[in-house]
Amino acid sequence: MFFVTKLGGRGPWRAAAALLLVAAAALAACSPLKLLRPGQRLLSKMEVVGADRADQDRLVALAQQKPNTRFPLPKLAIYQLGNHFYDSASTRRQLAAIRQDFEKRRLAAGGDSAKLGQLLNRRARRLNRKQLVLDKGNAIMRLGEAPVIYDSASTRRSVEQMTTYLHSQGYFRARVAATDTARYRHNPLLRLLAGRHAAADSADRAKLYRRVSVRYRVRQGTPFVLSQLTATIPDSGVAAVVRRGRGASRLHVGGRYNEDAIGQERTRLETLLKSNGYYDFRQAYITLEADTSYQAFTVRLRTNIANPGPGLGHRVYTLRQVTVITDAGVGRALRAAAADTLRRAGTGLLGRPRRGPRPDTTVVDSVHFAAFRQRFSPRLLAGKVAVRPGQLYSLPRTQLTQRQFANLDMFRFNPVTYRTVDADGVPDSTATGLLDAVVTATPAPKFQETTEFGGTYVANLVGPFVNVRFKTRNPFGGAEVLELGVRVGFEGQFNRATAQSEYTTLFGATAALVLPQFLVPFRIGRDFSRYSPRTRFSLSDTYVSRPEYTRTNVELTYDYIWQRSAFHQFVISPVVQNVVNTTAISGDFQYRLDSLRRFYGSPLYQSFRRIYEPSMAASSLYNSNDFNETRDARYFRLFVEVGGLTRELYRHAAWYDTAVAVYNFAKITADYRRYHKLSPNTFLVYRFNGGVVHALTPTDGRYTVAYDKYLFAGGSNSVRAWKPRRLGIGGFSPTITNADGTLRRDYNSEQPGELLLEGSVEYRFPVYSFVKGAVFTDYGNTWTITADPQRPGAQFKPGTFLQQFAVGSGVGVRLDFTFLILRLDVAAKVYDPSAPADARWAIKRFYKDTEHEPAFNLGIGYPF
Repeated sequence: MFFVTKLGGRGPWRAAAALLLVAAAALAACSPLKLLRPGQRLLSKMEVVGADRADQDRLVALAQQKPNTRFPLPKLAIYQLGNHFYDSASTRRQLAAIRQDFEKRRLAAGGDSAKLGQLLNRRARRLNRKQLVLDKGNAIMRLGEAPVIYDSASTRRSVEQMTTYLHSQGYFRARVAATDTARYRHNPLLRLLAGRHAAADSADRAKLYRRVSVRYRVRQGTPFVLSQLTATIPDSGVAAVVRRGRGASRLHVGGRYNEDAIGQERTRLETLLKSNGYYDFRQAYITLEADTSYQAFTVRLRTNIANPGPGLGHRVYTLRQVTVITDAGVGRALRAAAADTLRRAGTGLLGRPRRGPRPDTTVVDSVHFAAFRQRFSPRLLAGKVAVRPGQLYSLPRTQLTQRQFANLDMFRFNPVTYRTVDADGVPDSTATGLLDAVVTATPAPKFQETTEFGGTYVANLVGPFVNVRFKTRNPFGGAEVLELGVRVGFEGQFNRATAQSEYTTLFGATAALVLPQFLVPFRIGRDFSRYSPRTRFSLSDTYVSRPEYTRTNVELTYDYIWQRSAFHQFVISPVVQNVVNTTAISGDFQYRLDSLRRFYGSPLYQSFRRIYEPSMAASSLYNSNDFNETRDARYFRLFVEVGGLTRELYRHAAWYDTAVAVYNFAKITADYRRYHKLSPNTFLVYRFNGGVVHALTPTDGRYTVAYDKYLFAGGSNSVRAWKPRRLGIGGFSPTITNADGTLRRDYNSEQPGELLLEGSVEYRFPVYSFVKGAVFTDYGNTWTITADPQRPGAQFKPGTFLQQFAVGSGVGVRLDFTFLILRLDVAAKVYDPSAPADARWAIKRFYKDTEHEPAFNLGIGYPF
């Protein structure tokens, strides 16, 4: 959901520019040194020199003091601005007044406990707000940063931590030295405002040493490398497993000594042994000893894996029985998970739940399914259980079982726990090598309903909408998910014919059935279940009623979905059937469609005829990010679609309606995104997006495709300085005829293209609490693949396409509520390739031309 609007008039922008200039001058005239107490010095610069690029970022992070942030917001200047309005004495008086006022109210309340409770709550809230102001300043000060007061003790601790880090990376002879330089620098903006020959500040000498620059000089020296890797493992069984897994070791002869790699090696060995039956093995048994005494700059590393005790070896555990409880309560599942956690921590079986009787027990594929009433198909669930009797205990298979049960969306909790038993089946946690596995699955609610209310603001009209979704789990006993949804809304729309804003009615209904397996006529191996295969049937209908037309769109899809990993998903859609029908269209709108087609070659008319779109599609999606995009991650989506391959089978049949258009086309799109986490709350994000679509054979004598299959640029998730779908095509400038017969540029018609290239670069940073900010630059355009005489300059040509990239830049504010992200982006056109040659640098005209004023985009979620 988003909208784009424009600010009208030039006055507000000139006033805003003047206000910013005055504010800048005011801040420049105030030195931040006035915030310092006697004897304090301001840390103005910190740098690390002499380190490799890979290590330098880590060393900078280890510095305990860093200068105040200057980009993208001057945090110290903001703090200084708020300090002008801050009065701590007044805040203390207000605190005292609040206490006195509430003390009077408390006495007046007498013994009324309800009133006393309300008074105490209000008193605590008001006191907390005032105490926050007293401790951290007013709201403006908290938006900025207090001056970083230089502390030489922090510098010494930073040197120690940097040295320790370098030693852990194999630089045992590394040295770090810190030097601080104190000096006073005139504010350059202040000098500019005061004049080139302004007299020096009379307090210059007193403030000579009040700014400090700290430089950490690093001498890494020669790194120590691993010259020999040995192992001491008294348990022969453990030694054999370690030898078999040696090829995956994180340590190699000739590699640099690295304690991070050593930690990873310990984790790998623990996982390796737990994958081969060593259920009670712990990482504490593993130690690595480094010896640097043999040869200069070399390390001999020995891996020691100790036994549990004198004369005791590590035990290999085999599964005796696997039980799945499919109707466990929440309390039982939580107790089971807690007991398993305690057991893995080595504290025994404290809190282990006792298994109650389950009268309905079924054995399928050697797995026992216990329930008071079997509501889920045991045969289907058996395919999701990766552990089996007779197998060695395996941590990866345990985690796979939990993941596959979670992917079913049938259970709230599904911990897999183990109990050790002796040969006679009596619980005994000390001397046996047998395990009983129990999957304690707690069913999720069978029915789930979600209702959303919201609104849009388009064409000066508020458009309410309601979205209702209903989900039912396991409707047919095979762990299926049936989802139904209805959306009804009204959206403002500007009617050019009447020059008035009117409402558009939108109605949509969807139905989807998801099966937790592939629906195919042949048997698929049980091992494929680890990829969480699903089959999805979906049917949707969209109805749009506007003053110009009434249109319906019915779509039926049949999809196969599976997960290659937690981040990588594949979808193949062998059947995609789409039927578009325009049931009513006004004469004025039909005339406009015909004019656009006749004079400008626009394919917009295709959206308002009867269309049948049979196609096949496939997509691959890799996304290692989370919902709130807080990871250093990558995103890549590849989509391929081929449509109309079957049209020759029926388009010439006697029963076929020739008024129905069927397009034959191929389409491919690719979207790559990279999220660089610069600090816990700052990110540098960039995106490359492109695609090609083209008709395979002509339709009605032209190589054309269905209108909704074209590629578009511009809008809230594209090049944000342009209206949605209005950017392009290439260097072609669309025009319309005025009433007097003159031509003017058309900014409002959609510009469909056959080739799309676009990208974005965005820097995201925190502002205050849940308020986040961003600065960004977008670029891109669309083109046609073949020459079009009606649209000169629209064809993609290798020698000219770079000059036809549109560029827009702007700033954004995001309200991150964790469960919902509201976004406001303000973007201005920088370069417009379709404008006349003397007006392409649109940034020079944004305050002169209403079409080049900044665009406001309001949306939900990040743009990419």
